[in-house]
Formats: sequence, structure tokens, C-alpha cells
Amino acid sequence: MSKTVLITGAGSGFGALTARALARAGHTVYAAMRNTERRNAGRVADARAYATEHGVDLRTVELDVLSQESADAAVSTVLAEDGRLDVLIHNAGHMVTGPTEAFTPEELAAVHDTNVLGTQRVNRAALPHLRAQRKGLVVWVGSTSTRGGTPPYLAPYFAAKAAMDALAVSYAAELARFGIETSIVVPGAFTSGTNHFATGGHPAEQTVIGDYEARYAGLMDQVARRLADLAPADADVSLVADAIVTVVDTPHGSRPFRVHVDPANDGSEEVSAVADRVRSDFLTRIGLDDLLAPHARPRSA
Repeated sequence: MSKTVLITGAGSGFGALTARALARAGHTVYAAMRNTERRNAGRVADARAYATEHGVDLRTVELDVLSQESADAAVSTVLAEDGRLDVLIHNAGHMVTGPTEAFTPEELAAVHDTNVLGTQRVNRAALPHLRAQRKGLVVWVGSTSTRGGTPPYLAPYFAAKAAMDALAVSYAAELARFGIETSIVVPGAFTSGTNHFATGGHPAEQTVIGDYEARYAGLMDQVARRLADLAPADADVSLVADAIVTVVDTPHGSRPFRVHVDPANDGSEEVSAVADRVRSDFLTRIGLDDLLAPHARPRSA
């Protein structure tokens, strides 16, 4: 059954690929991005051309996850145009690289603003509608860094992704009784096919970087090369988009709580299996096992 999908950060990378894949699968997709009339006008035109060429329902909508007003307006646009919203995908994110000490607290806060608080703004705009209809799906695009291998010089991004994962886990239980399902899709380190490393931010303050460079010369290049070496030859970034399409197309109530897409196998899937089992066991022990799956009405005590 065709669904109406809103996906954030859909101008490039995982987001753009996923928006196109979902549209090809027959869904109405709103590819959200900011600055649609200026900086991203070309990407808007590309999406429109793709929709025309492939005969799919791929649309774009202005959405800056740093603004509650923008999130509210984007959801209102979707509802006004299509009359419904079935699936919300949290994909927008920002990566920064460099020695952790070199980042000011304000720079770390900015990373959290995009990767964590941005999801909260969009949730506050969209969830009232999903709750009212007593059905829906929220997909969170996480990172294996939350529980897997964590190379240095990426701490602000890793910390933000871990915070987002914790938020997703709590939301899953809190939304279950509204019939809203949660899936966390966990990509590994794809060093080609995305622009994470190319567009990532860096510390503005350079005073301590020289000291780290003396001890860790060329570290980020080494990390990128070695991550690329770990990935098998067929590790295409489109695997992430395919996994999200599979989640969306799975019948309501039977979707997986967490899906790993990690060709390099950095250990996240193994650790997450334990953590998710502990979560399930604990909720069962305290009599809240009904929160492990979506249902429109609370079960009798």
C-alpha cells in the first residue's frame, strides 16, 4: 500500500538515495531540505526531473531542522497537499572531524542541535498527527558508532548519534500505545557514495591542532583509508536506501526494531543485539511488555 513519507536531510547522500528509492517503490515522498530556493535550488530541480523521468511521486519541501517554525510549516505543507502522513524518517545530520579538545562547547552544541534537537523539532511537528490517526512509522537513521568501533577525531558526531539513538529507544516505548511503530536503521562507515567526509565541519579554533598533528599526523586520512579497506567491494551506499524501503514496506506491527547495514562489520550489530534484548527483558519484567510493539489501545492490566 502506498504511503506518504517525509524524510529529512534528503538533498544528498543517504537521504536523496532513500527518497528516490521509496518513490520508485510507489510511495509519495517529500524530500525535505533547507534553502530550497537558493543553495539547494539545483537539488530541487534534480528531484523534479527525476520524478518526471521515472514517473514517480517525488516532491520536495522546505525544512530546516534547526527551526521549529520550519518543521511545523513542512508538516503542514505535507498535510495540506496530500491529506496524510504515514512515515517520518529522521535522516538529517551533520558530521565534524578533528581533535575533540579543539572544539568549543558551542561547536559541540551545534552538532547536537542538528543531529539530536532537530529530530525533536520534527517530532513535535509530526507526532500529533500520527497520534491522532493511531498509526504510523518513525524511522531513525543512526550510526554503528553508537555501539560499534569508534575511531578517533569523530567524537562530537559520535556523541550526537548516541544521544539520538537513546532518544529513539525512549520514543519507541512512548509511542507504542498510539499505534506508532519505530525502526532504527544503523548504517556503518560508507566512505564512498556519500559526502559525509567531504562536507564535514572542523574546529574553528586552531590553537591545539598543531600539538595533535605532531602526534597523530594525517590521522583522518588514515581512518578513511582503513575504513574503506574494511568494506567489501560490493558495499554500495544504496544498501541503506534499500534497507529503509524494506522497513517501510513491511506490514505494520512486524517491522524490525533495529536494522544494521554495516558491510565492514564493526561490532555494532553484536552489541546492539544484547542491548535490545536487555531492553525487551526489562520492560517485560516490569510488566510493560506491551510497549515493545505498536497497538492503538492500551491492553488491559
